[in-house]
Amino acid sequence: MPYLLLVLTALFWSGNFIIGRGMHAEIPPLALSFWRWSFALLILSFFGVAHLWRQRRLARQHLRFIVIQGILGVTGFNSLIYLAMQTTTAINAVLVNSCIPVLIAVCSWIMYKEVMSVRQVLGVLTSLCGVSLILARGDMMFLLSLDFNRGDVLVLVAALFWALYSANLKRYPAELHPFSYLSGIVIVGLIFLLPLYIIEISLGKAMHLSGSSLAAILYVALFASVLAFIFWNRAVRMVGANKAGPFIYLMPVFSTILAIIFLGEKVYLYHIFGVSLISAGIVMTTFRVSRTKMTSR
Repeated sequence: MPYLLLVLTALFWSGNFIIGRGMHAEIPPLALSFWRWSFALLILSFFGVAHLWRQRRLARQHLRFIVIQGILGVTGFNSLIYLAMQTTTAINAVLVNSCIPVLIAVCSWIMYKEVMSVRQVLGVLTSLCGVSLILARGDMMFLLSLDFNRGDVLVLVAALFWALYSANLKRYPAELHPFSYLSGIVIVGLIFLLPLYIIEISLGKAMHLSGSSLAAILYVALFASVLAFIFWNRAVRMVGANKAGPFIYLMPVFSTILAIIFLGEKVYLYHIFGVSLISAGIVMTTFRVSRTKMTSR
């Protein structure tokens, strides 16, 4: 069950990247981030905010944790991604974003002394090779020709924010309801997003309201925000950040599939090889065959 949640999360976030890049000329980055989470809070008001109100005393006890997670996961990560999409290409962004599993492992080791096994390290590296093969379009020398710019640096900072957010879920209070937690971090995130959004408006960057922009915001609010965060938070709590991290490598796979469906792009042999390496790496990282089972056959 947790692994299915992680797969769906990667799928929903892949759509978020495509929308972030595809709508960057129509919706300013901070406007997309602010209205994304505003609509997400509206959705949560039907079932999540009530949980937060009932657990308000517990939430106050863990206010520091909720504020940190809100800044990292809501205000920081998403805003930086949308800002990055203004000045970088999708291929560069996905490439840099693929370092998240490694950053999660490093943050977990520094913060909680969690050590990855040799098998897990090999799994992460195998998946990374698959991602690199897809992004390089089958020619690994292509990676050397990529021109990284300010947007790529922003994606790297965003990846660090998400790694810290994921590693910090180890501190999640067991008695805090998932809907209470999500509602709490969304409220915190919006509080810190509001002044940034006002500054963006004062600079003359306004959102062009249309059917496509409204549909984009609704998608990222429901799927990339509410559902993806619920799925990710639950899965990480169940299997740990190190095992959940490599599922980020599915995002380039899903991004390719979505591009084929919506943009008419073609499937090449390197896509198949890349997906195979990514899948093998995830299996190596998440599943373990015990020696007793091996000897009993």
